[in-house]
Amino acid sequence: MDVLILLGCIVMLVLLIAWAKVNTFLAFLIVSVTAALLLGMPATRIPQTVNKGLGDTLGSLSVIIVLGAMLGKLVAFSGAAQKIATVLKNTFGYRYITWAMSLTGFIVGIPLFYNVGFVLLIPIIFSVAYNYRLPLVYVGLPMLASLSVMHGFLPPHPSPMALVSQFHADLVKTFIYGLIVAVPAIIIAGPVFAKALIKMQSKPTVTLQANDLPNHELPGITNSVISALLPVLIILGTTLIARLCSDHIAMVNVARFIGDPTIAMILTICIATYTLGMRLGKKLTDIMTIYVEAAKDIAMILFIIGSAGILKQVFVETGVSHSLAAILQGLTLPPLLLAWLITAVLRLCLGSATVAGLTAAGIVFPLIGPHGADPNLMVLAVGSGSLFCSHVNDSSFWLFKEYLGLSIKQTFLSWSLMETLVSVIGIIGILILDQLK
Repeated sequence: MDVLILLGCIVMLVLLIAWAKVNTFLAFLIVSVTAALLLGMPATRIPQTVNKGLGDTLGSLSVIIVLGAMLGKLVAFSGAAQKIATVLKNTFGYRYITWAMSLTGFIVGIPLFYNVGFVLLIPIIFSVAYNYRLPLVYVGLPMLASLSVMHGFLPPHPSPMALVSQFHADLVKTFIYGLIVAVPAIIIAGPVFAKALIKMQSKPTVTLQANDLPNHELPGITNSVISALLPVLIILGTTLIARLCSDHIAMVNVARFIGDPTIAMILTICIATYTLGMRLGKKLTDIMTIYVEAAKDIAMILFIIGSAGILKQVFVETGVSHSLAAILQGLTLPPLLLAWLITAVLRLCLGSATVAGLTAAGIVFPLIGPHGADPNLMVLAVGSGSLFCSHVNDSSFWLFKEYLGLSIKQTFLSWSLMETLVSVIGIIGILILDQLK
């Protein structure tokens, strides 16, 4: 019965948003409270659950998304995005631009969480699409496919790292296997799939495309790239320092502090305010105006992302996800395929890839053993399942939809289908690896 309620609430959410045209934030609140009541949660506990779901989601993302939006706006209006797009255009040409975007997402996605990478790279997507006169979806999806795959499959991202620890897997082997599986998934779900979306038009409400500046007013390519990707460089650099200087506790603590995504973004904003602003002759008051406009642009996006966290919290606290997993565990399937299926269904119901992966971990752990699945491949099976079919209960779905200005239908046909491709191609690659070992 709990599983039927869960599925009914997801259908209700889709109908409220897509058919009744209810504001997305309100729709999430209505469905979350309804789900809590139907699943037997005490009425006095519901407000606390709502606050926790909203607070936990926004607490970890709000600073990064707001600062990322500010940086993105500055990168666009300073001409840095235009400069990067021009260099990409001259280097790779029209024919290979989607491959260039995939490669950029792949490199950036190694150290950065998906949401951080998204808000940092979105102005480059806008600028490249504008320069090439190409649809945003066609240009952006290959880059975001790379980011998503790296986030779901590979350490040091939260879910894969936790799974490596829980399954007692080998970190290096898992990373190598993950790369082998990730590359074909990125290629097929990125540049290849993007060709089918070349005619998909969008109407973005977030203004990340500034007017073209003459060449002599543009910042240099070195300044543009370093300023735009400074959080990546800070996080990657501090991670290497922490690894190389593991015996020096004080240095490791400093590196971890500076390398935290929130601190890295704060440092980046301070530095970029000078390198892409004051150094280029802009007044500080004008730069602050750009930052205010950036915050206004993403206000509703933040609330939508937070409200998706409320529904996830209701499902977690009522235990419905474990009821669903228990049903699936009774299926007679190969361990890796069963782990993928359990995680994929949890992803469909809970929305968050990280939560789906971590919830599945305890359920599928008994499948690992002397005569069971390889723990390294089990990490990847759960990771690929956690990316399956992102839809309306996933914050990344709304991040993609709102920034690129798509309809619900277009987002399903682009983002949701891309995530499904990544997940299915991932498990196929994992099963092939298992046979070749």
